[in-house]
Amino acid sequence: MNNLEFWQSITDIINKGFDNDGNERLKQYGDQFVDGRLLFTRYTIDEQRGCAAGGDLHVAATLLASAEIAADRVFATEDGFKRQQQCAEKQIMAIENWAKSIGCWFDYVDKVYENYFGAQLTEGGEAHIYDNGQFVLKRIGLDYFVLPILALDRITLHNTLFPSTNMFVMGFGRTTSGEFQILVKQQFIQGVKVLEEEIQLFAEALGFKLISARNWTYATPHIYLSDLHDENVIKSLGGNIFVIDCDIRINTPELRCGGVRELTNEVTFLDRGF
Repeated sequence: MNNLEFWQSITDIINKGFDNDGNERLKQYGDQFVDGRLLFTRYTIDEQRGCAAGGDLHVAATLLASAEIAADRVFATEDGFKRQQQCAEKQIMAIENWAKSIGCWFDYVDKVYENYFGAQLTEGGEAHIYDNGQFVLKRIGLDYFVLPILALDRITLHNTLFPSTNMFVMGFGRTTSGEFQILVKQQFIQGVKVLEEEIQLFAEALGFKLISARNWTYATPHIYLSDLHDENVIKSLGGNIFVIDCDIRINTPELRCGGVRELTNEVTFLDRGF
């Protein structure tokens, strides 16, 4: 199967409404993605492993969102933003229809979480966080990203760079106001406040350069990090630093932070995997 045939197959699965045959085919593609027999050029090998670490639901949603990728850039014009919103809605509908077909979709998810877990612990720019004992549960919206694929990238890249606070996708849903959300769980880390100087040293040790202290932005030519501040980073009682949240993206030239990556979405099938 070549690249064109693969994406046509994904489109057919979407257009046929996620029947049993389509869902089985999507699962097979996901299995090939996880074991490396299907290479996805959007990501490096390590990033593809980071995507797989988000779980089977995360992998399948990434492939579905990538089938509607035409507006997968940062558009500066009003017309471009409208096209981006249209692309986002197509990605959302593909994920929603699939999630409903396999039983991992939750309507009124804000009320569902409140009923099960009580009041949320805290709320960030795009995430609502709940305590579930060993784990924290998050409802992640699209406020920062618009496009679901970029929010899914965020989970992939987080898992690649910060595996000790891995995000695992548990499902998808909409709030009572109709906002699309990705539902994840993450290891709870007990810790203390970390100094900004410590965060900068930590980021630089990973190869990142400080771009803007005002919004805590760091970058390499390949990865963009922002919001890397003391509410999103924690120091354990043993002195180890953990990133629990941040705005993280593939660093393309459009972000104007020295990025060199291109958001290609070709796939290659191999006889043997990783």
